[in-house]
Amino acid sequence: MSGKTVDMLVCGGGYVGLAVAVAVKSSAPSLSVAVVDAAPVDSWRKDQRASAIAAAARRLLHALGLWDSIMPEAQPITEMIVTDSRTGDPVRPVFLTFDGATPDGEPFAHMVPNLALVTALRQKADELGIAIHQASVAAGLSVGPAMAEVTLVGGTVMSARLVVAADGVRSALRDMAGIRTMHWDYGQSGIVTTVAHERPHGGRAEEHFLPSGPFAILPLTGNRSSLVWTERSADADRLVAGDDLVFEAELERRFGHHLGELRLDGGRRAFPLGLTLAREFVRPRLALAGDAAHGVHPIAGQGLNLGFKDVAALAETVVEAHRLGLDIGSLATLERYQVWRRFDTVQMGVTTDILTRLFSNDIAPIRLARDLGLGLVDRLPRLKSFFIAQAAGTTGESGPRLLRGQPI
Repeated sequence: MSGKTVDMLVCGGGYVGLAVAVAVKSSAPSLSVAVVDAAPVDSWRKDQRASAIAAAARRLLHALGLWDSIMPEAQPITEMIVTDSRTGDPVRPVFLTFDGATPDGEPFAHMVPNLALVTALRQKADELGIAIHQASVAAGLSVGPAMAEVTLVGGTVMSARLVVAADGVRSALRDMAGIRTMHWDYGQSGIVTTVAHERPHGGRAEEHFLPSGPFAILPLTGNRSSLVWTERSADADRLVAGDDLVFEAELERRFGHHLGELRLDGGRRAFPLGLTLAREFVRPRLALAGDAAHGVHPIAGQGLNLGFKDVAALAETVVEAHRLGLDIGSLATLERYQVWRRFDTVQMGVTTDILTRLFSNDIAPIRLARDLGLGLVDRLPRLKSFFIAQAAGTTGESGPRLLRGQPI
């Protein structure tokens, strides 16, 4: 069956796929852009999770004209504390505290409901005339000298000068292109849920390092918090599938009583955790973005923000090539994007891997060393400022313009 020919085809209708489509189309209106989304119709409306949006990603969203509609549901993180203890310890000493502001005075991150983020992206895509096709990619990716062709389930073929694979950590397009990955499984799963609590959180985020992995309490608007609770995979599956009373009792043991009475405010799901890094981010006519290029442990809360960095770098690469009259899908053009993003991605992958192995155990000498390290960081203001800047994504002025809040 004949399909449609566009300048750029984005496969994947999540945050990263929609954001790169919006960023390119809003900066270069003459380029034709389409999105193919394999998720069931309106399934995105059922997403009850929330994400940490770093300051640099917030600037990108603001530059794209999205932040004003998201802001009413965004909760700034005003403070962060880090503890290291066992689940049954009566007291959890705080080893490290962070002021939630960057040197520029803006919050280093906001917690944003996923529904608010995707709604804003889809509305902007509709305003820009970006078509979103509800279809899955079949086993068909053909790359020619001037165009790439993607075959959808049902036989429709779509052609584009550039195909962006933003189809997740198990990317079908990445596999079709023969791009290999480095991957290992941590044997952990992240339980994600939302709780309502009696007392206000004051915008404070908490990261409790427990023997089975980090337990993060992340503030939402109102007296609510989003939880990212790491457990060994078998235990996580048992908790998610089990009785509500057992789940709530185990949650309370980890959460504590400092915010008063707790109750679940939504469903709960568990996601397997691992590290996946693509060996290449680009091929002729193809660029990987988001989880298709990299999947990291949520211990540093940087997974989505890495994806938004991809968006900023890829959009600037494509738009500037288009303005210069260059081929937006040529390997020579796309190499700039790969150089821009690979080192930062590998660095974050290594960092999260080290942190995961360092803090997901109960070995006494390692516990002592890490607690001394946390205490040392807490006493060095310049080092703390460096870590805040890293978490906010605001280091350096040589990065993509969108991450600085500037239009391309």
